[in-house]
Amino acid sequence: MARQVIFDRKNILVIGGAGFVGSHVCDALLEYAKVICIDDYSSGSVDNIAHLLQNPNFVFLRANINTPIDFENFPELEVMQVKYQGIQEVYYMAAPTVEMGFEEFAVETVKTNSVGVINGLEIARKYNAKFFLASTHSIYGDPLEGQESFQEEYWGFVNHLNQRACYNEGKRFSETITMTYHQRYNIDTKIGRIFNTYGPRMRLHSGRMIPDFIRAASDHQDLTIYGDGSEQDSYCYIDDMVQGIVALMQSPVNDPINLGNMQSMHIIDVAKKIIQLTGSKSNIVFQDPIVGLAKFAVPDITKAKHLLGWFPMTNIDVGLQRTIQDMLGSRVLTYHPLVSGRS
Repeated sequence: MARQVIFDRKNILVIGGAGFVGSHVCDALLEYAKVICIDDYSSGSVDNIAHLLQNPNFVFLRANINTPIDFENFPELEVMQVKYQGIQEVYYMAAPTVEMGFEEFAVETVKTNSVGVINGLEIARKYNAKFFLASTHSIYGDPLEGQESFQEEYWGFVNHLNQRACYNEGKRFSETITMTYHQRYNIDTKIGRIFNTYGPRMRLHSGRMIPDFIRAASDHQDLTIYGDGSEQDSYCYIDDMVQGIVALMQSPVNDPINLGNMQSMHIIDVAKKIIQLTGSKSNIVFQDPIVGLAKFAVPDITKAKHLLGWFPMTNIDVGLQRTIQDMLGSRVLTYHPLVSGRS
């Protein structure tokens, strides 16, 4: 089926669209397209897309991408006229981001990074659609001695049998699958290697540092740092990240592209900022580091700048303030427990 828009808007599929990054991608795409969002709420939440459910250009299907899906069998999609117009773009955002308790979802993670990616690519192949894979900086593993940044050409240093191999090595394999489909079937594929991203809608109680810091600070409880606080990371605000993702999808680039912030901060400084911005009386405490996390190096985003005209622009203070306002405002620190299974 030709990649052609017959009606007023293109049809775009977002797999894992009820997750943190995926839901923000849906927001951006609805400005000019009709969006089909599929998720099984394993790590996403209905709260992330509740504001979209009444939008006539948005359709949500609760489904698991690890099982093949025939979109022409869903009466909910009549408004999209998939049978006649097809699907023009597929965003594969079904990526687990749980840092604590990930073991419970190891098998689902492996499936999502393999079977799920194949199912997503088969959808793109059927409709001759462009395909975006949300990959991760974790595919690089640990930096080499003296290496301060990750360039896309770096093959990575990853233990394929460690505790988090289902995610780290799984994402590497998902890139292999995606590039194989590009080479074999000439699908227009994109691979975005997403570095640490923060903002509204981040899940609580999953080991993600910023939302857990905000929750603790708002309750005047201790902020727990896993390590001694000297560890560094980079922080890209969600609005900037989504702009990079969409820019990559609309570009002619098929090679992997780093998307992230090149500026780094010590984790203890982020904790102090959150305490200050929330007016909290919390203290900072330290625990043993989380096992299996890759060592830090900043992303080299030279290619993103030159090929996409993209770089993050949101200051960390502005981004944190927006995140805090959202979490303490309309969403009031809602907690959704994780359940097995993943879209």
